[in-house]
Amino acid sequence: MNAQIDVGGVVRGVFDIYRDQASVLLPAALVVFVVVGVIAAVLVAISPILGILAVIAQLIGTAFFQGMVVQLVGDVQDGRRDTSVGDLFASVSPVVAALIGASLLQGLGIGVGFILLIVPGLFLLTIWAVVAPVVVLERPGVLPAFSRSRELVRGHGWQVLGVLAVFIVVLIVVSLIFGLIGGALGSVGAVIADIVSSVLTAPLLALAAAVLYFNLRAVKGEVAPPPGAVGLHTPAGSPGIAPESPGPQAAPPRAGTAATPGQQQPSSPPPGGGEPPQPRRP
Repeated sequence: MNAQIDVGGVVRGVFDIYRDQASVLLPAALVVFVVVGVIAAVLVAISPILGILAVIAQLIGTAFFQGMVVQLVGDVQDGRRDTSVGDLFASVSPVVAALIGASLLQGLGIGVGFILLIVPGLFLLTIWAVVAPVVVLERPGVLPAFSRSRELVRGHGWQVLGVLAVFIVVLIVVSLIFGLIGGALGSVGAVIADIVSSVLTAPLLALAAAVLYFNLRAVKGEVAPPPGAVGLHTPAGSPGIAPESPGPQAAPPRAGTAATPGQQQPSSPPPGGGEPPQPRRP
């Protein structure tokens, strides 16, 4: 297909969902990142060497939250906008282990890519952009999710990178602002500022991954994930999903005309709902 991702459309869609679903997204992010922030602060306070564990805790919290956001976007695609925070937590529980495993591998790979050279990091960041949505909605397993993400992104890498770049810049700007505020308030203020920054910005990157997933499936002409496999029904024709086109249907013959060869004349049931009369054999 020649269709391409509309970067501006994806960005607008992310902000639209953020605005419309803020009453669900922000409380869910608050629950997750308050816990993560406290754990990270305690680990660093015990010993700076434990900072690596704080990073792992951040990755796990982000993965869990991403899974919840994917389910929320799926509900929005399906026309349902009454999802509660409890529903999101329940929806991600069956795949939480796979999400955590995929997130740790993703973070390790991208981190090493950036350390060795910027370009490999950007490449991995792009081709693995929709790993979390694949894990939640398609459930292929941890390693196959990476291959599936690359398959979806193939041919649309620059557009995907453009979307991610927009929200990474937003994240950096917001983090710098709250970092300055927290630095002026002391160590406790820095922890609080970091938590607030995470709560405000985490939904953006998670929403971007989810919206990209549905858009990538749409431009590739794929149908929605099977309802029985993911617990989510997305009807054809929903935003981001390409509907299946019905095949050509023969028009019935006009009244008073004979049916053409291979075409049966429609018969109406007799009054009373009985079976239509069968033609007599000659």
